[in-house]
Amino acid sequence: MGHLQTNSTHRPPTMADVARLAGVSHQTVSRVLGDHPNVRDETRIRVQRAIEEMGYRRNSSARALVTRRTRTLGVVASDTTLYGPASTLFALEEAARAEGYVVSTVGLRRLTVETVAEALDHLSEGGVEGVIALAPQRSAVEALTELRRPFPVVAVGTGSGVEIPSVNVDQRAGARLATGHLLASGHRTVWHLAGPEDWQEAADRADGWRATLEEAGVAPPLPLGGDWSPLSGYRAGQELAGWVGRGLTAVFVANDQMALGVLRALREAGVRTPEDVAVVGFDDIPESEFFAPPLTTVRQDFATVGKRSIGLLLDLIEGRTPDESSRIAIEPQLVVRASTFPYLPQPGTAPG
Repeated sequence: MGHLQTNSTHRPPTMADVARLAGVSHQTVSRVLGDHPNVRDETRIRVQRAIEEMGYRRNSSARALVTRRTRTLGVVASDTTLYGPASTLFALEEAARAEGYVVSTVGLRRLTVETVAEALDHLSEGGVEGVIALAPQRSAVEALTELRRPFPVVAVGTGSGVEIPSVNVDQRAGARLATGHLLASGHRTVWHLAGPEDWQEAADRADGWRATLEEAGVAPPLPLGGDWSPLSGYRAGQELAGWVGRGLTAVFVANDQMALGVLRALREAGVRTPEDVAVVGFDDIPESEFFAPPLTTVRQDFATVGKRSIGLLLDLIEGRTPDESSRIAIEPQLVVRASTFPYLPQPGTAPG
């Protein structure tokens, strides 16, 4: 087999170059690359030798034209500076790579019908085979439900009540773990600092807290509201400090960042944690182990969220899961640290 000058110092070899070197047609090379059965063994060997000799690497776009598979998945997301969405996005990218896919991400300031529609159109033009939408706000879930979806879509982080394929950590179960832990430690009631009203996960955590108290025969205190930030937790903590000695001995905070603010506000007010007020957070961010004191919290398994989300999307793409209403719930885990311990009311103090 003779050698062919391909100007390889100026450009990579093409399929046409391989065809000329092997003495076959362009279509034959394409059949060999596509593992087509109607190619003689002798011809297949000759083409494969030409490919090796020239160092030919098939362009992914060219492969997509033949197979109609781009091996690309889309992700639509917002609020990726927050720990939950950021951790979920990282887990999705890792899980996609493990399955041989690349991820194309569209970040949006806010997920509305209009912005989600534009994002899906953009990803469709890029040839993605399916999309995962990180949709924590109710408006995002409504947008996904209303829109025509040109390819399989899996929603993540939506909380409960979605009508499209989804993967979520069971937020209500996590809140039950947190609230039940505090009640089992001897606290008569548990106060709650909730997340933003438009986040379904925040609503689910509040629902789990409320249901656990009601099942124990305890009337839930009026919850306070925050925006996930340490500053909103700090301001809420200043308000909570005023209730110490008047029934407040335990607080379930809807995320760890707000819990950090609560702990500081209580400390500045001379309230000891956990001796005077026990605090439980949610998320188990890497820093929570190093709070003062180390924070008891609810851990979400984001790696599993990523794997299950990619797995469900690929099942939908391949037709292995015909049920378009597939919903997967992942159980959270309580991580107990020094911000809580069995509560023993001090002599002479009013019970919580």
